[in-house]
Amino acid sequence: MAAYNLLLLPGDGIGPEVMAEVERVIAWLNAAGPHSFATESDLVGGSAYDAHGQAISDAAMDKALAADAVIFGAVGGPKWDGVPYDVRPEAGLLRLRKDLELFANLRPAICYPALADASSLKREIVEGLDILIVRELTGGVYFGEPKTITDIGNGQKRAIDTQVYDTFEIERIARVAFDLAATRKNLVHSAEKRNVMKTGVLWHEVVSQVHAREYPAAELHHILADNCAMQLVRTPKQFDVLVTDNLFGDVLSDIAAMLTGSLGMLPSASLGAPDAKTGRRKALYEPVHGSAPDIAGQGLANPIAMIASFAMALRYSFGQIESADLVESAVASVLEQGLRTGDIMQPGCTRVSTADMGAAVVAAMERIAG
Repeated sequence: MAAYNLLLLPGDGIGPEVMAEVERVIAWLNAAGPHSFATESDLVGGSAYDAHGQAISDAAMDKALAADAVIFGAVGGPKWDGVPYDVRPEAGLLRLRKDLELFANLRPAICYPALADASSLKREIVEGLDILIVRELTGGVYFGEPKTITDIGNGQKRAIDTQVYDTFEIERIARVAFDLAATRKNLVHSAEKRNVMKTGVLWHEVVSQVHAREYPAAELHHILADNCAMQLVRTPKQFDVLVTDNLFGDVLSDIAAMLTGSLGMLPSASLGAPDAKTGRRKALYEPVHGSAPDIAGQGLANPIAMIASFAMALRYSFGQIESADLVESAVASVLEQGLRTGDIMQPGCTRVSTADMGAAVVAAMERIAG
């Protein structure tokens, strides 16, 4: 029986509420076996700032480095708007990404049939949608130097952000995309702007080389990022795995997210490089939604994205494919039953609380598992 160590970082706002429902799922899996998950919790974000004056303490960071996976809730809120920039709640997540060297962000966009009418697009366009966006997370324009704002006189200022990519950064994110595609339809679209950006030219070149050299069986299509945005809205089901850089990945993943009808439904994973000895990657899993402080503590939050993030951990960190499928099937079953939290409420459905939704998912797991 394999045993895994999880660090739970609930964070702020609705983070603790949705994390409690993940703990309910973990408890069921521990009871069902054959694998076990040992959990430890710590502070991150505003709660960590209140306790330690930091967005994440060194002790919590050490726990994250030692864990088999980190399960992260959400951080931030108006309470901490005035704190120094380098200790703002979001700095905790950025430190986790940096210190764990998490360079690959995975964001699935899945449209459950029961929620197809909640999308702003027609049902036939989005029903059955299942896209996986692979975003490079630690390079590009967000981290490139120089990054400055300079006073150039005459009341004018000049802002500079620098887009930088090295070959190895593109190679490793391409490999993640092709490896994941091999478990799906073996179809990869690579998005960049080679028509106007030198980094796009290099991106196109390197992804093509990795494909030809290491993954010739995969089907690869290159697409300009602006055209990709249009195609996501026009005919999104043409895509399976979409790999792109940090900036375009930020934009395209939000477009894909809203195709599904609710940002609050979507999970994500951030992965590091495989360990040379064990082959295991450092990993952090989190819902795409924010801390939603306006509804915190009221039982209104939707826990599905948090639960689905844990399902991604089962799949990508622990290779527990059957357990991941079970959790995801349970979520689909609950939605088919017409249970809804307020953010996805539809006519004719039953509105439930955060805890009731979590309990319903676990009940569905029990039923499906037999």
